[in-house]
Amino acid sequence: MIENELAESLSLQPESILTAAPALLAPLFPLAAALLPGFSQGGKRTVLMVRASLLSLAAALSASVLVMLRGESHLACFQVDALTAVMLPLVCFLAAVVTRYSGPYLAGDPGQNRFTKWLGLTFCSVLTLILAGNLLLFALAWAATSLSLHRLLTFYRDRPAARLAANKKFLSSRLGDLCLAASLVPAWQSFGTWDFREMFAASAGSGVSPTMLAFLLVFAALLKSAQFPFHTWLPDTMETPTPVSALMHAGIINAGGFLVLRLSPLLVQVPVVMDVLAITGAFTALFASLVMLPQTSVKRSLAYSTIAQMGFMMLECGLGAFALAALHIVAHSLYKAHAFLSSGSVVAAQKTAWKPTERRGGFPIILPAILAAASLTWAAAAWFRPHPPSDPGVWLLGSIFVMGLASFLRNVWSASRDPVLIAHGLLAGGAAAVACFGAHALFERMLAGVLPDHAPQRSPFEILVLAGIAVLFLTVMALQARLASGTGNRHLRALHVHLANGFYLGEQANRWTARIFRTRARPL
Repeated sequence: MIENELAESLSLQPESILTAAPALLAPLFPLAAALLPGFSQGGKRTVLMVRASLLSLAAALSASVLVMLRGESHLACFQVDALTAVMLPLVCFLAAVVTRYSGPYLAGDPGQNRFTKWLGLTFCSVLTLILAGNLLLFALAWAATSLSLHRLLTFYRDRPAARLAANKKFLSSRLGDLCLAASLVPAWQSFGTWDFREMFAASAGSGVSPTMLAFLLVFAALLKSAQFPFHTWLPDTMETPTPVSALMHAGIINAGGFLVLRLSPLLVQVPVVMDVLAITGAFTALFASLVMLPQTSVKRSLAYSTIAQMGFMMLECGLGAFALAALHIVAHSLYKAHAFLSSGSVVAAQKTAWKPTERRGGFPIILPAILAAASLTWAAAAWFRPHPPSDPGVWLLGSIFVMGLASFLRNVWSASRDPVLIAHGLLAGGAAAVACFGAHALFERMLAGVLPDHAPQRSPFEILVLAGIAVLFLTVMALQARLASGTGNRHLRALHVHLANGFYLGEQANRWTARIFRTRARPL
């Protein structure tokens, strides 16, 4: 039987090599550009890295086309499937943009060559993570990504704030690495292999997955994605160069979500783990969306926005909307890369931007009409789905989408009572709803063979929790409106101060980090 399996694998190998070869080349280009000798000047190595990232992008696009034409491919420790075909071009595109931006940004800096080297090694690690087809290679690439990023976070070694933020990130990352490394033990004990395909097949055949394995994987994902209460390092990393911020917020922070997506066939077998994902993600999203409002720094505001987005993505994963979470990763990566790389122009625009004065008390009066309009828009867009959703989790996500549309329409109402502008806002909201549902349906179709179709029977308690999450989102939306209106209520003023300081969790984490690194770690 072993001989037959070996012969079968060898017979499929040429086709697998043909399909996987372009994908496997993608991480090699930035690796070569980072390690090749003879490019000691930063500007020359940056030019080389830009060309290498473009070659990686071409290889990734070729691999995606081959996956669509020939299907998925498995070669040794690597896996090239539909999820790889989505994530690989995304990361390569971001690498090309960030590398190109970093050239003029760091021109003349004495550390440019060092920066470009570690940037290339970071991209190579992320691409290897996406291509990994077994848990051991995934864990090694996961750790390599974090260690390479640490070198970029400490690029300005003379800045105490940068070192402190990098040390906080280092501690959180090592804890995540420990969880992922520890998961190798129950995975091997339960399945006798670390290969993803064999693990998924064994789990599907038995209908169960090791609970300890699932918890370790989820904890690693939550730590990587800066979920509460391990989120304080992310807003403090603004001391790094802007290209690093764009790379981290648009790419590396999504690694936790990618872990959940890649190993979702195992996680859906443990309902309590899915509930932990949903509840932690929902709380993080609500917490960060409030703390984001009073921030006076554009980059810190964007950092809390990233935390909130990652929390919402974990909520999507916990509810089983894996295709929607994959779409969220793509959209958030592109948006956040643009937001960070254009943050300077945002500051300039804010100085001359017209800020409307909102009428006090307008929100409670207009809220029912806005929610009704947003609900009708969402219901109209839902008709594009071939089958109406029956899972309460899907309806929860739809309700949150309605609240987002309501918030958008409320901002339009506050800016102007002009009927023409309001009509334009309704049309824009409707177009956004149609685009969201259309893209979601497209991703569901593309990733149907990779991500599980998870629609469990919800217990009454779970339905009650989902309803509570919806009420919390509605409450936070109303509170955001009150905070933005600048009312003179003394309780709101006190809340504004606490929110601006993130409820002082960052200061407490700073004290712990300084104590640990002063006594147990050598200075950077």
